Amino acid sequence: MSVDRVIAPQSLSDWLSYLERIHPSAIDMGLDRVACVRDRLGLIPAFPIIAVAGTNGKGSVCAMLESILTSAGYKVGVYTSPHLLRYNERVRVQGQEAGGESLVHAVTRIEQARG
Repeated sequence: MSVDRVIAPQSLSDWLSYLERIHPSAIDMGLDRVACVRDRLGLIPAFPIIAVAGTNGKGSVCAMLESILTSAGYKVGVYTSPHLLRYNERVRVQGQEAGGESLVHAVTRIEQARG
């Protein structure tokens, strides 16, 4: 079911509830679904992407990389999970949390591309 055919959630809280309801219970460790949405949106990043993986320390590594790269003059975006208080904490650009409206817009576009 695509967002085009139904009324899309309007707030970040509504989107998060919707996404929790449709999320499969089994975790898909691959990036195939993400690559499919990237391709459907025509996203071709012209910048390096660093993926931090492992059991422990990902948040600390991301915080250090964000600080180092920002100090070196790079424009830095970070996505981390989980959050402590609000979902917006997960998405930062230049150290600033993403606003609710920006996240709703992004999630709407992603859901349309995801189908």
